[in-house]
Amino acid sequence: MKYLIAGLGNIGSDYENTRHNIGFDTLDELANSSSVSFSSGRYADQCDLKFKGRTLVLIKPTTYMNLSGKAVHYWLQKEKIPLDRLLVITDDLALPFGTLRLKAKGSDGGHNGLKHIQQILGTTNYARLRFGIGSDYPKGHQVDYVLSKWSEAEAEELPTLIKRSTEIVKSFVSIGAARTMNEFN
Repeated sequence: MKYLIAGLGNIGSDYENTRHNIGFDTLDELANSSSVSFSSGRYADQCDLKFKGRTLVLIKPTTYMNLSGKAVHYWLQKEKIPLDRLLVITDDLALPFGTLRLKAKGSDGGHNGLKHIQQILGTTNYARLRFGIGSDYPKGHQVDYVLSKWSEAEAEELPTLIKRSTEIVKSFVSIGAARTMNEFN
């Protein structure tokens, strides 16, 4: 059984360790802890991970955040993965820092990456793991905030939160969205 796990972010050293790249960071932790590494593929850096008899196709889109739908659509088709086995990991301004929320479906919530995925797939019926980054920014500076580095206090908590994110991913592929939401939300 195959699953597509898409961690959203932006490519390039300018975006490393920024709030917007938490999807990439979560997938990096999953790959590192399983001793697999990403290689360049079409529209995404990609690797396969085996977990409890399942294959997790991990992708970090190289299309930049606002065009994430191209990568998600391509890899769903290439790997013949149904929509109910897609999980998108993304940052979320509406949730306080460190809040992790799995949803089986839902709106884009104003997130451009999710908006493009919805536009390309033509549906909001796919799971997403929303990683709360808070909204501690002056009015009109949302873009600066999501593209900025973590504060010192946040950076200290990140390893624990990213590890918890990987546990949610593993739970999603093992027991499904509904039971994982009951356990982790």
